[in-house]
Amino acid sequence: MAGGVRGSRVVRGIAAGVCGAVLAAGCTSGAAKPSAGESVAAAARTLLAQRSHAVVQRDRAEFLAGIDPKATRFRARQVKVFADLADVPLAAWSYEVVRTGAFALPPSADGSARTAVEVRLEYRLRGYDSRPVVSTAYLTVARRAGHWYLAGDDDGAASGHRTAVQIWDQGPVRVVRGAHSLVLGLGDVRRLRGYAEDADQAVPEVRHAFGSGWPGNVVVEAPSTLDQMAALLSADPADYRGIAAVTTGEGGGNTAAPADRVVLNPAAFGELSAFGRQVVLTHETTHVATRLSTTASTPLWLSEGVADWVAYRDSGRTAREIAPELAADVRAGRTPAALPTAADFRSDAKDLAQAYEGGWLACRLIADQWSPQTLTAFYRAVAQGGTLDAHLRAALGIGSAQFTARWRSYVEQELG
Repeated sequence: MAGGVRGSRVVRGIAAGVCGAVLAAGCTSGAAKPSAGESVAAAARTLLAQRSHAVVQRDRAEFLAGIDPKATRFRARQVKVFADLADVPLAAWSYEVVRTGAFALPPSADGSARTAVEVRLEYRLRGYDSRPVVSTAYLTVARRAGHWYLAGDDDGAASGHRTAVQIWDQGPVRVVRGAHSLVLGLGDVRRLRGYAEDADQAVPEVRHAFGSGWPGNVVVEAPSTLDQMAALLSADPADYRGIAAVTTGEGGGNTAAPADRVVLNPAAFGELSAFGRQVVLTHETTHVATRLSTTASTPLWLSEGVADWVAYRDSGRTAREIAPELAADVRAGRTPAALPTAADFRSDAKDLAQAYEGGWLACRLIADQWSPQTLTAFYRAVAQGGTLDAHLRAALGIGSAQFTARWRSYVEQELG
């Protein structure tokens, strides 16, 4: 996974909005034959360049040719991965060797030389990715009888050097194309079509609220189990048990930032109503749209609040229906004293739902009492750096203390 993960909360009645190994076999028309002075890094680059060509060209023989003939288990897995990747519409696939000697390897049984190599994989999907997805793999290269081969991708797991998991490492990938979406999933195609329909409704809503300047489509990855979702995110399944979906990607206002993926938790997502599914995918699609306008300067109450504001904007639901946990606190005399902090959005935070609801109401306040355009312009301005107080004064004419006081009154007015 490259960069941060944005998710969305579990709300009453709906869970509303909360990337096997990377292909690591070599592909050559024969094993790489380094010159006497050729380095391990150069040999690995040769193997991986030929492998990249094989992946894009769908050349199975070339894909498998660079694998160590003694690595039978690794080869068997790669035969399956190549087949499971068959329908994925790849526009580009490439590797960069980051370093050799990434971790210590025990001697091989037959005495052949082996080296661990850290590599960076980048790939793009045709028609959807303007920037690549980026992930890290840890590969073993072996020299046997004067030839270099790729011999494994999981030798570093015990020492914490784990190769990032992609969805095609988990089974045959089925591809469903929507008007504004691409779903890469495992399992029943009818279920995947439903995801595409939901995503197709989300994209126009996000475009209407946040404008252009983003690709205007969304890629959804749909594993079959919670454990598979967690593997794609390199996370503990327990952290996502009640989360319907997350968005992976990297913020920072960097146009070269890796592409986003919306990753679904099939168990939680499957329990939602049609309304709940739409809220989740609209929320996550907003994160895709706002990625280039989201930096370390953007507080979580603003990024998550805007995503919920877009998702609920035309829902017809009341504030009490959308924010039941915070409404209960307000009725009990526990109106929050300050806007939610980053710690309030931790997955194990006691008042996580209230943090999302408070952020949503802060953004709704700006849209209601100033304008939706003011909200989106403020969001983009905050990403440029500087203090939040200065941006509030420039956009709204009031500072942080006054905005917080007005937000507290708005929370009480809407929920009390």
